[in-house]
Amino acid sequence: QVHVVESGGGMVQAGGSLRLSCATSGLTFTLYAMGWFRQVGGGEREFVAHINWSETVAEYSNSVQGRFTISRDDAKSTVYLQMNNLVPEDTAIYYCAAGMYGGREQSSYNYWGQGTQVTVSS
Repeated sequence: QVHVVESGGGMVQAGGSLRLSCATSGLTFTLYAMGWFRQVGGGEREFVAHINWSETVAEYSNSVQGRFTISRDDAKSTVYLQMNNLVPEDTAIYYCAAGMYGGREQSSYNYWGQGTQVTVSS
């Protein structure tokens, strides 16, 4: 049984940082690409970042490029999202997802976490 569990969300002042973690189990982590998506209240879920299984490709949305960094620790079957220079527009529920090939589209991912709330105050 596959489990994907996010943690590390919380409230932070604008300009601050948070590090989200996504722990997985029940899958061969090294064979999966991992992605982060976010959903603002009442809005659509949007792509944030992804990293492929070989770590040769990492991509970001324009809104977070240069501020967020995605990484993975295969030994721990865990993916991270380091979020720096946060702005109020980053406030959202952040979701972690696993897919065999990954990419920018939600449909590319098979397994999703429950989400973790990030709130950035001005």
